[in-house]
Amino acid sequence: MHWLHYLTELPRHAKRTILISVDSFLLTMAAIVAVWLRVEEIIWPPEPFTYAVFLLPLIAIPIFLAQGMYRVVVRHISHTFTSTLINSIGLTILAWGTAILMMNLEYPRSAIIVTGIFALVSIAGSRLIARKILFIQNRKQHPVASKTRVVIYGAGSAGCQLYTAILKIPHVYAVGFIDDDKNKQHSEIAGARVYPRDAIQDLIDDKQITEIYLAIPSMNATRRKELINELKNYPLKVSTMPGIDQIMSGKVSFADLREVDIQDLLGREPIKPKTELLTRCIEKKSVMVTGAGGSIGSELCRQIVQQKPKNLVLFELSEYALYTIHQELSELIDAEHTTLTPILGSVQDSTKLARLFDVYKVETVYHAAAYKHVPMVEHNIAEGFNNNTIGTLSTAEAAARAGVEHFVLVSTDKAVRPTNFMGASKRMAELALQALQEKFSKTTFSMVRFGNVLGSSGSVIPLFRQQIAQGGPLTVTHKEMTRYFMTIPEAASLVIQAGCMAKGGDVFVLDMGEPVKINELAKQIIQLSGFSERTAQNPNGDIEIVYTGLRPGEKLYEELLIGNKPSKTEHPRIMKATENRIPYNELMAHFEDIQTALDNYDFIHAKLLMSKTVKGFHHESALVDYLKIEKSNVIPLAV
Repeated sequence: MHWLHYLTELPRHAKRTILISVDSFLLTMAAIVAVWLRVEEIIWPPEPFTYAVFLLPLIAIPIFLAQGMYRVVVRHISHTFTSTLINSIGLTILAWGTAILMMNLEYPRSAIIVTGIFALVSIAGSRLIARKILFIQNRKQHPVASKTRVVIYGAGSAGCQLYTAILKIPHVYAVGFIDDDKNKQHSEIAGARVYPRDAIQDLIDDKQITEIYLAIPSMNATRRKELINELKNYPLKVSTMPGIDQIMSGKVSFADLREVDIQDLLGREPIKPKTELLTRCIEKKSVMVTGAGGSIGSELCRQIVQQKPKNLVLFELSEYALYTIHQELSELIDAEHTTLTPILGSVQDSTKLARLFDVYKVETVYHAAAYKHVPMVEHNIAEGFNNNTIGTLSTAEAAARAGVEHFVLVSTDKAVRPTNFMGASKRMAELALQALQEKFSKTTFSMVRFGNVLGSSGSVIPLFRQQIAQGGPLTVTHKEMTRYFMTIPEAASLVIQAGCMAKGGDVFVLDMGEPVKINELAKQIIQLSGFSERTAQNPNGDIEIVYTGLRPGEKLYEELLIGNKPSKTEHPRIMKATENRIPYNELMAHFEDIQTALDNYDFIHAKLLMSKTVKGFHHESALVDYLKIEKSNVIPLAV
């Protein structure tokens, strides 16, 4: 059918012209046939009713255009088109009948309603016939056998819209729906069969489905986790629609599908933030975020601009990261209430920071700038100390001298009884703020500890996805490795709220839920990606898990508390820890000694000094041998 291919390749305006011509013809014929039935005689030409007959398309087409009849793509017609067509025909017949009466045109009054019925049936039929022809043509061009066969879980509104969207995807064929509603089972929706859940294995065997799309956006996190845990028993790749709060437009696109993530496996409902806590330290204030281009820093900025600060200073060392977040925020801010100020610089530059605090009259600081990757800091001990510890001290002290009201440090669970230099450097940063609180009582210092955030740079999930795309293997450091996880938006929101509850020198810890075994997580990701794990018992499996051993400085288990008695706060997901403090002068003496040792490349002595400063610091890095390299002409990796 070369003519059909020619029609489908026509520009949109040409297709619209053809549809208008067809509809005009069908409307005219509907009016003529209605007269023939009324007078029980075929009259041609349809005199004396000619004027009334040809008036019908002249009235109808503008109404059809206004109702959006020609914005609908024929091959993707859905139930919404039916309601649009009925409304359009109804308005047309009403306007046409009124015009006949007012103009006193010759036309049988009883035939007006019959004309509307004929018009509705003929135009709807023309669209369905065209859709069927196009569907057959599409199947010839893209045989079902060559397509990815999928089933949609959920035959509700989102599922039906997703099914309609899939019809235009050449390489995907939707076999039907699965739904738990018994009233829908074994029926057909949009021409597709609805199956019960226990038919999944039969669909795998008989219909060769390889993927399942979850289209139940209203499902809560707990139920979603249970469903995903059930589906992982089948050799299917599982993808899901975003939550109902993310589908504000009411339209579902094939592009909205995403692979099942750890967020779906956590099964934890996010707690609605307390608005008063979000705005207290931000609204109509001058705010600075250090490390504004990082994973946490950028999300802090996104949430801060929503609270309409007077000014937001973006402080970032990386030019690219600063440019990216500044461009993004420029499209989000309300320019009447908020100004953005992008500043390139290092948190170790205390002189520049002091000037910034003074010039922009900063009132609240969120300090997210840090080197956070454990193995990287293990190889760069001095830089980790200078950036994470001394950088925090310099920034906080400059802020206090400039009269900043609130200073919030984004800390980490690795600061608790650290086994690595990154964790030790962050705990020393916490100690610095606690010491500064005694010296500068007018500034409220606080710190917020939490574990791993989903989607941050270096996060395990993107790594697993990449390894699966490459055919494996998945690399896990240890079978017993466990971690706490939280989404970036949730963590950033809790950081803002915790900082607003601070009284001075507070250490807040976030409720991260239950810890997750990385080994089990890797297995679930393999199964939910539609593959099987390759093991000694299953040598023909698709993806192998390889255990690489703990990286330098890594722990098997992370903790959030040094002590064991956290106190509650006004927020159910935020607790306050009681930690030991070191007086300012004593702590500064420790820092000077550590700095001197690092400047002399005396890493053994630096480690011993850190152990005296940080309670529970027990370095367990496999790199301990190179720490024995003291003053030498050869500079080791850790500099």
